[in-house]
Amino acid sequence: MTLNPNSIQELSQMLKNAHDLGAKVESCQIEKINAVVDYTPEDMTATVEAGIRLADFQGHLRSHGQWLPIDPPNADRLSVGELLAGNWSGPRRYGYGPIRDYLIGIKVAMADGTIIKAGGKVVKNVAGYDLCKLFIGSKGTLGIIVEATFKLRPLPEDEVVLEKSFDSLDELGKSAEAILNSAAEPVVLDAHNLAGKLTVVTSFAGIREDVGYQTNVARDLGFAEAGSLNYNDEFWINRSGIKKASVLPSETVNLIRTIAAGQFVARLGNGIIYYKGAELQKMVEMPVELMRRLKHAYDPKGILPDYRV
Repeated sequence: MTLNPNSIQELSQMLKNAHDLGAKVESCQIEKINAVVDYTPEDMTATVEAGIRLADFQGHLRSHGQWLPIDPPNADRLSVGELLAGNWSGPRRYGYGPIRDYLIGIKVAMADGTIIKAGGKVVKNVAGYDLCKLFIGSKGTLGIIVEATFKLRPLPEDEVVLEKSFDSLDELGKSAEAILNSAAEPVVLDAHNLAGKLTVVTSFAGIREDVGYQTNVARDLGFAEAGSLNYNDEFWINRSGIKKASVLPSETVNLIRTIAAGQFVARLGNGIIYYKGAELQKMVEMPVELMRRLKHAYDPKGILPDYRV
């Protein structure tokens, strides 16, 4: 069964009906639930319905000199609900952090149609369990996210993207380490091989004077070529076959060496690698039993989709 509600109230009733019948909900399309519920720029928080496209949300914020510092691939096609349910992020995760750092309130439609709320609309909110983070990355298996409240940041005055290509992973690793050990504080430190060559991309953002200083530091280390972050969208155009691995940041280059035959995008500062190629041996086993218990607690009839890695 696929649900296509026009409102949160209609979704609630659809889920209740499915729950009463014991009918499986395979997917839920919430594109029509896409309003900006509350946005006061002076408070630097915003509440939106989860069907709004991230790019549209960012455009609304940008007109007030603010943004949600998350840059997942293909943001023009990604809804806020998909962003949260998939725990998506992008190159700037290194400098700004993941989406969980910005979510302060959430509204979720549960499998039986009940609408629950967690968090609030202010940044300082510590009452009760932090259910916001429970639903991040749950892929719609525990409930359907229908509304979210975020804390925001001012747009940076300036941002500069630089890149450098390498003939070997050893050279790449030494250059990335040099950036990390320098006085520069990049918001991006990625590696990829999408154009048939090993490339490190770094970016600096913030106050114009600080960006200028850090750019000079990077150029002294050989990052003289202007770059872009387009590789992130290019890699994810076809998501089929993309796999993910994560290690300690210090081990990222060694893991790249293992998958160097295939295309990859690596977050050097976070130890996360997305790649196309043979499946690597799992380094950390998923907490299957815990996930099963959570699923049973929130969706005992199994109405919502099962979790798939």
